[in-house]
Amino acid sequence: MDKVQRLIEEHVGFLIVFTLIIISFAGLVEIVPLMFQKSTTQPIAGLKPYSALQLTGRDIYIREGCYLCHSQMIRPFRAETERYGHYSVAGESVYDHPFQWGSKRNGPDLARVGGRYSDEWHRVHLNNPRDVVPESNMPAFPWLSRNLADSDDIAAKMIALREVGVPYTDADIAGARAAVEGHSEQDALIAYLQGLGLALKNVR
Repeated sequence: MDKVQRLIEEHVGFLIVFTLIIISFAGLVEIVPLMFQKSTTQPIAGLKPYSALQLTGRDIYIREGCYLCHSQMIRPFRAETERYGHYSVAGESVYDHPFQWGSKRNGPDLARVGGRYSDEWHRVHLNNPRDVVPESNMPAFPWLSRNLADSDDIAAKMIALREVGVPYTDADIAGARAAVEGHSEQDALIAYLQGLGLALKNVR
């Protein structure tokens, strides 16, 4: 046994191989069971897929790097649930590809931000955050109100998402372009934010 230990510790190649084997095995033990657990693969009651405008807003949210400062993952601790609401559950995110869970939190968690503020509040906040939160260090996003949301590929995105289990109907896809046309990127982002966390909003 001592010889084996010395062989591994003194030869980098063996050390790398055995490390990868252990990490792979541990990953299988942790990840594979979750793929068969209903609480992580089934949507919660009342969960609806994003509308065409919300989906466009979600893409803008990712493009602008909002996830770099805002998590969408409320942990099951009293300090978090008192501030943000019900803790996050996996069934809320089954239609998210990729999901927005994480631990980075320069700004507040947004998992339950839907309906907390008016659309007008969001508009002012996105144009200049310090107009509503004087101590905010969030950058302004004034161009979102000037740029029209891209409606060209939204139907194709919804078709692709349907292939991975998001239950979009033919009617949803057929009306997607019209639902986005004429709206600004700011409109789309606000629509996305206003829909976050509504399925569990009233759960305490």
